[in-house]
Amino acid sequence: MKIAAYQFAVSGDIRNNFEEIKKAISMAKENLVELVIFPECALTGYPPKDIPDSTCIDFKLVDDICHKLQMLADEKEISFIVGTIYRDEKIYNRAILFQPYKNCQFYDKRALWGWDRDNFTEGQNEGIFEIGGITIGVRICFEIRFPEYFRELYKQRTDLNVVLFYDVSDVDDHDRYNMIKGHLQTRAVENVTIVISVDSIKPFQTAPTVVIGKSGEIIKECDRNKTEFLIYDFEKSVDDFGEQGRREISDSFVFD
Repeated sequence: MKIAAYQFAVSGDIRNNFEEIKKAISMAKENLVELVIFPECALTGYPPKDIPDSTCIDFKLVDDICHKLQMLADEKEISFIVGTIYRDEKIYNRAILFQPYKNCQFYDKRALWGWDRDNFTEGQNEGIFEIGGITIGVRICFEIRFPEYFRELYKQRTDLNVVLFYDVSDVDDHDRYNMIKGHLQTRAVENVTIVISVDSIKPFQTAPTVVIGKSGEIIKECDRNKTEFLIYDFEKSVDDFGEQGRREISDSFVFD
């Protein structure tokens, strides 16, 4: 499966964000991409960085654009995962999976702290989806700090895990960027599962848009702070010697 991750400067202007998303989907079509991943809150912006708080969102506009995104998935015959703020009785930090000719599925962020707690309700669903015969786990930003959220995915034998970030700074913080990349590498290694992440880029990007292999190797990585469209040809692979060993030990813990 050819997968893309699109990093761009997410803003508080829903219509402008939608135009960026449409542009990336058109690029995906041109490059025969089957799945595109967008950052956390890519459609709406993230409070309080881009908007004062989650209640300021025009939720009717969000619903209208989600309808347009589903039509776009049908028209282009491409799947994509879009981060947004969404009101469904309560307000959630949501990743929505759009697939051609199918009902939307979603994952709501569960690890809430700080600004998240001020703006969102904790999610309840597991975030595991089947796309083109591949089992994909979805996690959002702060959840990368906690191995438990990814161990859940290991138990379900996901083939690929994706992480949507909105992790930015007002200063150029290389240390934070490298720390979060290290978290991603660890989650990939301990769960013997490829990880793809995507982040916003403005003012300064502090989480990578990157593909990390099952043994923690950096396969592809976007330049920081630049709008970029990363494409990766994902294939299921046989575990190498070290990966077999980690999986054997992991299974003894996880499945006892």
